[in-house]
Amino acid sequence: MSQPLRLGIAGLGTVGIGVVKIIRRQAALLEARTGRPIEIVAVSARDASKDRGVSLSGYAWETDPVALAKRDDVDVFVELMGGHEGPAKDATEAALATGKDVVTANKALLAHHGQALAETAEAAGKVIRFEAAVAGGIPVIKSLTEGLAGNEITRVMGVMNGTCNYILTRMQDAGLPYDEVFEEANQLGYLEADPNLDVGGIDAGHKLSLLSSIAFGTKVNFDGVELEGIQRISIEDINQAASMGFKIKLLGVAQLTGRGLEQRMSPCLVPADSPLGQLKGGTNMVVIEGDAVEQVVLRGPGAGEGPTASAVMGDVCDLARGFRVATFGQPAAGLKDVPTASSNSPAPYYLRTSLLDRPGAMAKIATALGDAGVSIDRMRQTQHDSSEAPVIIVTHKTQRRQLEEAIAAMRASDVMASEPVALRIETV
Repeated sequence: MSQPLRLGIAGLGTVGIGVVKIIRRQAALLEARTGRPIEIVAVSARDASKDRGVSLSGYAWETDPVALAKRDDVDVFVELMGGHEGPAKDATEAALATGKDVVTANKALLAHHGQALAETAEAAGKVIRFEAAVAGGIPVIKSLTEGLAGNEITRVMGVMNGTCNYILTRMQDAGLPYDEVFEEANQLGYLEADPNLDVGGIDAGHKLSLLSSIAFGTKVNFDGVELEGIQRISIEDINQAASMGFKIKLLGVAQLTGRGLEQRMSPCLVPADSPLGQLKGGTNMVVIEGDAVEQVVLRGPGAGEGPTASAVMGDVCDLARGFRVATFGQPAAGLKDVPTASSNSPAPYYLRTSLLDRPGAMAKIATALGDAGVSIDRMRQTQHDSSEAPVIIVTHKTQRRQLEEAIAAMRASDVMASEPVALRIETV
C-alpha cells in the first residue's frame, strides 16, 4: 500500500472544516484518484473547545500553528487562517523551512509576500499551491498554469468578489440604496471583519495581482493595482445604467502593455446581456484571453465552505499524485519585474454629479470637458426639487487622464454641489 499523504491543517473556520468533511466523506474516492490515502494527522486553531460541528478528537492538536508546521509527521501544511502577517506568514515560512509543501487559501499573504515565499519554496524544492485563494471553487489557477500554458495571455478580467456582486445585484433587483444592502450583507455574514477589504476592492485586488503574475510571468505587484471600491455607487447609478442597457460590476482587468503592467479593480458598466452582466449574487467569473484560445469564460461560486474546500482539495490531490508546478507557473527567479502602468486605453465613461441650480452651470461643465478633449455623447439633467441639479453625462471614448483633467476643472468651478462619480463603460 502506498504511503499516505499526511496533512496538518491550520485554521478551522468555514473552509478548514469543509476540508475535514471532504476528506472524511470522500476518503475512498480520493485514494482511488490519487493512488494513495490522504490523512489529517494534526490541526491547529485558537480555541480547542469550540464546537465546530465535527469531531476533531482523532487528530493531534497544536495551539501554535508554527508548531504544527514543524511537526515531523506532516507532509503538507494547509494554511487556512488568513492574514498577510503574523501566524499565517510565520507558520508558512516554518513549513517551508522544515521541508513541507504548502496549500493555502490566503490571497493576502501571497499578494504581499508571494515572490519571497515562492523563492523560498523553490530553493527548498517545495511548492506552494493556492487555487482556493482566487475565485473560490473556480479552477482558474489550474487553467492558467496547465490548460492554457500554450497561450500568450493578452488580458485577464473578471468579477472576483462575491460580496460586492451580491450588493450590486441586490440593489438593482430590489431597488434598494447602497447603505441598506450593505447592512443586509453584514447581517448575513457576507462581509469581512474589515468590510473595506470587500467593498473597497482590496480582496479582489489581491486576487487580480496573483492572476496577473501567472498570466504575464511578472512578479506579484499588488501595490500596482488601481483600486476603487463600490461605496459611492448609488441606486441612481444602478437605474441609469439599466436604462442604457448596462449593469454595474466591480471589475478587475489586467493586461501587459509596452508601457508596463496595467491592473485595475473598479466599478464599471458592462453590457447587461454579456456573461459578466448576467452574473448574479455571490457568483464569480474570470475571463481569460489568449492568442491561441481567444477567450475562455470561467464561472462558479466564489466563496463558501464547499467551493473553497473543493479548491483546496484539488491542490492536495495534485501533491498526492506527485504533480508539482512552480508557485506562479514558472520559476520565481525568472518572473519579470515590470513597471506599473496606469490604464491608458480609451473608453466611454458614465459621469454623475450635482450642480448648483444656477444659470450657466451646465455650460461650465461642458466647457471643462471640452477643454480637456473629452467629447460628450449625451448629457441631461434629472428632475429635482432642491437647489442642487443632478446631471448625468456619457462621454465618447476618452482616456482616463483626460477625464481626470476635466473633473479637476469642474472642482475648481463655482457650480459643483457634489463630488463626481465616474465609471468606465467596459467592452467585454
